[in-house]
Amino acid sequence: MIKKKNKSIKFITLGGIGEIGKNMYLVEVDDCILIIDAGLMFPEEEMLGIDMVIPDFSYIIENKDRVKAIFLSHGHEDHIGALSYVLRNLDVPVYGTKLTLALASAILKEQNFNRKPNFVEITSDTIVELDSVNVSFFRTNHSIPDSVGICVHTSEGIIVYTGDFKFDQAATKLYKPEIGKMTAIGEEGVLCLLSDSTEAEKPGYTTSEAIVARELSNAFYNSPGRIIAACFASDLSRIQHIFDAAYENNRKVAVVGRSLERIYHIALDLGYLEVKDDLIISVNEIQEYQDNELVVLATGSQGEPIEALQKMAKQTHKLVNIQPGDTVLIAASPLRGSELFLSKTVDMLLKSGANVVSGKRTIHGTSHGSQEELKFMINLMQPKFFIPVHGEYRMLKAHRKLALECGLTDEQILIPDLGDVVEWKDEKISISGKVPSGNVLIDGIGVGDVGNIVLRDRKLLSQDGILIVVVTLRRQEKKIAAGPEIISRGFVYVRESEKLMDDSTKLVRDIIERNIAKDTLEWSSLKQEVRDELNRYLFEKTKRRPMILPIIMEV
Repeated sequence: MIKKKNKSIKFITLGGIGEIGKNMYLVEVDDCILIIDAGLMFPEEEMLGIDMVIPDFSYIIENKDRVKAIFLSHGHEDHIGALSYVLRNLDVPVYGTKLTLALASAILKEQNFNRKPNFVEITSDTIVELDSVNVSFFRTNHSIPDSVGICVHTSEGIIVYTGDFKFDQAATKLYKPEIGKMTAIGEEGVLCLLSDSTEAEKPGYTTSEAIVARELSNAFYNSPGRIIAACFASDLSRIQHIFDAAYENNRKVAVVGRSLERIYHIALDLGYLEVKDDLIISVNEIQEYQDNELVVLATGSQGEPIEALQKMAKQTHKLVNIQPGDTVLIAASPLRGSELFLSKTVDMLLKSGANVVSGKRTIHGTSHGSQEELKFMINLMQPKFFIPVHGEYRMLKAHRKLALECGLTDEQILIPDLGDVVEWKDEKISISGKVPSGNVLIDGIGVGDVGNIVLRDRKLLSQDGILIVVVTLRRQEKKIAAGPEIISRGFVYVRESEKLMDDSTKLVRDIIERNIAKDTLEWSSLKQEVRDELNRYLFEKTKRRPMILPIIMEV
């Protein structure tokens, strides 16, 4: 398939290494750069007020003349959520399957991308011919249909990116992986395998979707009242099981959640969901049915289900709230860091009178391959070199151990850091450089304008609050015209701390009078002295360090 010998072959990770989400990888062959996936990550707990996190792709912008295409493996947001931000700086074709491009188009619209993207639909049989390389695809088994692995054909062998995958022996037609094609790729010669590491710590095989479907149907059968089924909006496999279980148990389904409705309609229109006639009802029709005839399928604001359930338990959800006798089926694993949030939500649901079915592997199987499936992929591909991707560092290390068990040597395996440039040279693999990498924080319409200093300030405000000191001076007369007035927010309750506030006001007045009596008055040094002395005094009295903002005006 390769037209000429490639002089330079490099691989760069901009996201997805040492973290879950934010997947973005670059394959650089001669003067051609290919972008594989462009995902986001949902903010961690300390990222106060942040909506989402995307990779730092400044290296792509600096080299945009060399970028030839973007390839998408599947339609989950951790692989396509940053696409609009990349396309604001690039005008290149985006290759993806029908469902992936439809979901990407919906996300672009939601993120106010106002240009028509150059989308090119592919199937697993498509071959994309570029100057330096050819790119082919193979179908994989994941929780969303139309998922593909991506093969970059170079003169030294194939670079294979698996995307997210598992091997379910009972996978239905829409989800069936092309194992035969994977075997053929391995026999052709794989230079490097870049493989999903999410469940590399989990022994054995991932629970089959056939078992999940059966157990969900049993759970529906054994639930006397309403069923509230919660899952991720983009987990189409689980959504299909819930529809099937509802139909088998003579229940109607009401779909609740903006993300869920969007994805549901796209998948239904394209034929990726099978829905029996009259199965779906509007939320407004719920009152027309008996409790044992209903299923409410729900997700939250970002397609994540736990937040919506908490609102229902608090009786603050706009459309559906928990009532005694409801059965809540949580068919989703919590996002990293939100396990405590899930356990609190389960407590609230139980307190509201609901029966909760959560944490059972039988009603929720992971959408990623476990250890035996990861070994199977390595054995199918027989790579010269192996780089585990898409996982936190402990997952990457566990995947490395599996590769060693499959017969690879230490010299054949490399775990890079974000931004590392991995280069193939003289039949060896090594790190030959570094490019800018890291997190770009999205807050509202701001892209990257919130950094560590702003986050530090937000954290400080959330912990000890803020004090604003307002003073007006008559500089020529060397007098205070008004104030000082101290405004407290999130520090102390002023009515119960009158002495503290009075003493603080007196302290500020003394500092200002002392400074304006001098021959020269430095505004910056005056503000700093107010901050320092007031901070010292307040910490002595309260053991808190609020943010202090002196505002000094002159008339």
